[in-house]
Amino acid sequence: MNIDLESIIVKTFFEKRIQERVLFELSALKKRKDAIGRLNHHYKQTLNEKYMIEIPKSNSNYLHIAALLKKHGADENCYVISWSDSLDGQELCLTTALEKAVGLGMPTLISCIPNRLIYFEAEQEFGSPPRYILMKK
Repeated sequence: MNIDLESIIVKTFFEKRIQERVLFELSALKKRKDAIGRLNHHYKQTLNEKYMIEIPKSNSNYLHIAALLKKHGADENCYVISWSDSLDGQELCLTTALEKAVGLGMPTLISCIPNRLIYFEAEQEFGSPPRYILMKK
């Protein structure tokens, strides 16, 4: 885990009223899933909606999502916060992270530029899971 990167992500994209609590939960191994679990059903109350741009539901191809993120300045590498233990806390190639996360069905944040650009996939309840780009200009 990279606590410094996670702090930037939380302070940039999460609602101010819960930032300190989320940072505490992310840093405590026993509480980490609690922080990520906040992105399950209540992500619109957890993330700052003014930065959320929904990706149309028909776009579930990880390569198309990678191209969209690169269009907005994403590098080849990224940092992942995810419900999936195999992805969580990892620095990965962007396309590898997207290939594993798109369609996973559980909440995942892929930080392309920690204080500017993130891909977010919410929990899948029915149909395709909601997908967003979180972007701060």
